Amino acid sequence: MNKLVMGMAAVGMVSSLAAEASAETTRRYNYATFSWEEVDANAPAARQRQILARKPAAEFMRREVRIQTDEKPGTVIVDSSRRYLYFVEGNGMATRYGVGVGKEGFGWSGTMKVGRKAEWPGWTPPAAMVKRERAKGRELPAYMAGGPGNPLGARAMYLFRGGRDSMFRIHGTNQPWTIGQMMSSGCIRMMNEDVEHLYSRVPVGSKVVVIGPDGRGAGNVYAEVGPARQPGLLQAIFGG
Repeated sequence: MNKLVMGMAAVGMVSSLAAEASAETTRRYNYATFSWEEVDANAPAARQRQILARKPAAEFMRREVRIQTDEKPGTVIVDSSRRYLYFVEGNGMATRYGVGVGKEGFGWSGTMKVGRKAEWPGWTPPAAMVKRERAKGRELPAYMAGGPGNPLGARAMYLFRGGRDSMFRIHGTNQPWTIGQMMSSGCIRMMNEDVEHLYSRVPVGSKVVVIGPDGRGAGNVYAEVGPARQPGLLQAIFGG
């Protein structure tokens, strides 16, 4: 009888431990909502990788395009209304990247310069953002070290105006599925692989022209006139 009771108790302890393990969570900061959230730490690794690997719509993937512009090669043009960033190549060509832009009320336009650059940058939320989110009951971290979970992603290019930091950045993201959307507080967000690609081509001092969310004045800055090359007959028939 004692053995039976002891056996039942042991089973109960195992069940309790299993329940605790299955309920184990980890705290993770979701900068899309500016809040901490509880995440199931025991979720299958494959499922976590699947979530992190989600990509934006096909039209926001990097590609070469033909454009008309008076801007010099090396200039960065951001069209917030279309959610595209162009790196001007010269000879009527540009690399086009999909981007995420400021949510309603956080859009802006103007001409900036890249004032500095950083790889795997740390993030210090601006005081205005801290105050704004605190009023909503959301407490931002004072500082987040650089790394895969950081909201600035793999690279950041800090935009300056008149020699001063504007507090706007072109940066990566650990949420690539947000590309093509209006979700940020004014920064220009890119997939990590794209921001790394752009970062290697844009030195400090580069000109950045940002067209606002209403698209006003875009025609005075650039016009996209088609893909880099027209598909041949076989490509048109068979694809590729």
